[in-house]
Amino acid sequence: MAFNHSEKLINQIYDVSFKADVLVIGGGPAGAWAALSAKKNGATVILVDKGYCGTSGATAPSGNGVWYIPPDKEKREEAMRSREALGGFLSERKWMKRVLEQTYESVNQLAEWGYPFPVDENGVVHKRSLQGPEYMRLMRRKLVKSKVKILDHSPALELLYDSNGVAGAAGVNTQTGETWSVQASSIVIASGGCAFLSKALGCNVLTGDGYLLASEAGAEFSGMEFSNAYAITPKFSSITKTAFYQWASFTYEDGTIIEGAGSHKGRSIIAKTLQKGKKVFAQLDKAKDNTELQKWMRIAQPNFFLQFDRMGINPFEDRFEVTLRLEGTVRGTGGIRIIDETCATSVPGLFAAGDAATRELICGGFTGGGSYNAAWAISSGYWSGEAAAKYALSFNRNNLDRTLSRKQVIGINEQRTSHNNGLDANEVIRHVQAEVMPFDINLFRTEEKLSSSLQRLHSIWHEAKTSLKENKGNIVRVREAAAMLATSRWMYTAALERKETRGMHKRLDFPKIDENQQHRLITSGLDEIKVTADTHNFQTV
Repeated sequence: MAFNHSEKLINQIYDVSFKADVLVIGGGPAGAWAALSAKKNGATVILVDKGYCGTSGATAPSGNGVWYIPPDKEKREEAMRSREALGGFLSERKWMKRVLEQTYESVNQLAEWGYPFPVDENGVVHKRSLQGPEYMRLMRRKLVKSKVKILDHSPALELLYDSNGVAGAAGVNTQTGETWSVQASSIVIASGGCAFLSKALGCNVLTGDGYLLASEAGAEFSGMEFSNAYAITPKFSSITKTAFYQWASFTYEDGTIIEGAGSHKGRSIIAKTLQKGKKVFAQLDKAKDNTELQKWMRIAQPNFFLQFDRMGINPFEDRFEVTLRLEGTVRGTGGIRIIDETCATSVPGLFAAGDAATRELICGGFTGGGSYNAAWAISSGYWSGEAAAKYALSFNRNNLDRTLSRKQVIGINEQRTSHNNGLDANEVIRHVQAEVMPFDINLFRTEEKLSSSLQRLHSIWHEAKTSLKENKGNIVRVREAAAMLATSRWMYTAALERKETRGMHKRLDFPKIDENQQHRLITSGLDEIKVTADTHNFQTV
């Protein structure tokens, strides 16, 4: 009898099965650090990646700044203080200090492993940026050398459970079509954020899958209202690296300057201009006569310039049309809530790291590309892997044959309607994108627009629960659609609850910050979503 993927998963018929102490879901920097840390602490480790570990995700194809500050008290104090107001004072010094220290140690470890940090003419090694291809190639080599088992092209589609709680995961190899299962005593979710298939560079695998897995297990979220990050990008490109636009002038099609487009409110101004149907152009003319700066820029972000070189454009001399591309929670700060310094979630045995976990602890309600994000991936990956190993090793190693069970989850559903009458996954994705991508819903938020959008998303969810179908046997796309749909609902439910403007969350109907709302919002639930205020006192010194 032939089974399709979902029928095999429902009946727990797996083509291949594995066992390990720790399972890491996601093969970006956070997942790699988690796996290495777990291995270092004596655990057997399996890492599953939706793509090819070392090349997939937002970090691999990019240049990445790192929040790397030497142990100088004044410099670290300034590093922490400089972004607190932008984040709406929701970050915590305790966590910032921990991340600064761990990042410093781990980046120095990268140097010892052979990462080729640049050295200036005075022999000084510069460690405040990492080139994604070299960085992730090195991390994969370390994983292989450490005997971490890697399952490439193997997205996790659901978590598995036993009497102790989470106990593994199951999925499919998209290259071979084989279904797989991993039995594990603890799990680290490091699968990244959600960019809603907006075609931002490296984000094709970042569809909120880990959020959905965590929620189905009972985990909570924090900061999901801080999810409306849009990045400046050439209209012809997917590259969303925006640091160099600080040297840009922005103009209308006729060449006149767009006032304020280069300021800290620039993206809002660009968005309003695009909303009016007007074109926006950029030129890095403020660096036009500085050849040393141009040289440094090309070294720091070579792929930023590759796009122009291929088009025959000199971005310092020529204007080029730009747009804004949604990056959602990839450059937002919301994610799975962690409850202590080990990066544990509220579900025993389940840990979260990197963009999959909330970054409010160090960023509050605002972050840019790289820097904080890279430091958080390194640090949370390290801590979660260490804690997951200790948790797993508290189990009896000789009692690894445990009975695994599954939950009935959306998209892999025993009560599905017939294939012909089901709700198509790609159709669901288009509906979600229509709600999260428009500036007038997601960037410039109002109760009226958010409520109407959320009502439509809830309606799709309740229909999808029983009728979301496979499209040509693509169960991965089904679960991606479900994850994006769930993520959008958490985002807008939290956004409606925060009746103020704080961090990247902008409410046109509540345009000012409200001191009484200086707290985080905890979001939970799938069918019925709840939001509660986390009113604990922040450590700000």
